[in-house]
Amino acid sequence: MTWRLVLSAPLALLLVLFGLSNRHMVALKLWPFDLEWDVPLAVAVLLAAALAFLLGAGIAWASSLPHRRRARRMEAAAHLLEAELNDMKGREAAAAQASATQVGVTQVGTALASAVER
Repeated sequence: MTWRLVLSAPLALLLVLFGLSNRHMVALKLWPFDLEWDVPLAVAVLLAAALAFLLGAGIAWASSLPHRRRARRMEAAAHLLEAELNDMKGREAAAAQASATQVGVTQVGTALASAVER
């Protein structure tokens, strides 16, 4: 929490100083339309910076979509392989137990046969 305050406090101070230093009014006009908006210069600059930031964030998010899709597919494949591995381990354990039981029965049968012969 404190590191956020340490990083954001100087930035907030810089933005406040920028806003106080640039209070001159400018007219923002939208060319094909007859719209005009009188705002302080600081608001116009910060608004342009915010729009540029949002545009850049949108482009970065859109460019990461193929990588995120591939990562989701790989994660699903990993879960499938883990389930298959657990299933194979279960089969191996069951086979080993059945084999041990069969060996035990054979040994008991051999011991009984040799006891009967004596």
